[in-house]
Amino acid sequence: MSGTRAALRYAKAILNFAVEQHKEDQINNDMLLIVNTLDENKDLQLMINNPILKSNLKKDTLKAIFSSHVSSLTISSINLLIDNNRLSILNEVAKKYSIIYDELKGKEIAKITTAIPLNSVLNKQVLDKVKEITGKQATIENSINPDIIGGFILRIGDIQYDASIANKLQSLKRQFEN
Repeated sequence: MSGTRAALRYAKAILNFAVEQHKEDQINNDMLLIVNTLDENKDLQLMINNPILKSNLKKDTLKAIFSSHVSSLTISSINLLIDNNRLSILNEVAKKYSIIYDELKGKEIAKITTAIPLNSVLNKQVLDKVKEITGKQATIENSINPDIIGGFILRIGDIQYDASIANKLQSLKRQFEN
C-alpha cells in the first residue's frame, strides 16, 4: 500500500517537473516504454527487485537499456528512485505517471473485456459511446476472456457495465433459484 502511495507521489512530482519543462508528452512516451519493457522482461524485474545486487549495477543496467531511448529527465527520475532506495516501484511510478498524464490531458481509459477481439467498427462505436457518457476522449484497452461467452464488460474509471452473456445467465440462475 505504501509503495502505491509513494509511486503516486513520485509520478506527480515527475509530471509537475515535466510540465514545467514542456516535456510531459515525451516523458509519457518514456514511461510507457518502461512499463512495456518491464512487463515483457521478468528477469529485469527480478534484477530491479533483488536486494542483494548493488544499486550501481542496477543503475548501469538500466542506463544501458534506456539511455538511448528515453530523455535525460527520465534517466534522472530513475536515478532519483535508485538514490532513495525506491527502484522497486519504478514500474508502478511509470504506470501512475501515465494515468495522471491522461487525466491532465482529459483522456479516459475504457477497459473492455470481450470474448473475441474488437474489430475497428466496434472499437469506434465504443469510443463514441464513452465520449458521449464521459465527455472525454478515451483510449480502449481490450482484453479477451472467453469465459464471458459473449457480450462485453465495460469499465471506465469507477463505473462498470456488465452486458456479458455469462452475467445474464448468472442472473437467470439466481431468479430460478428464488
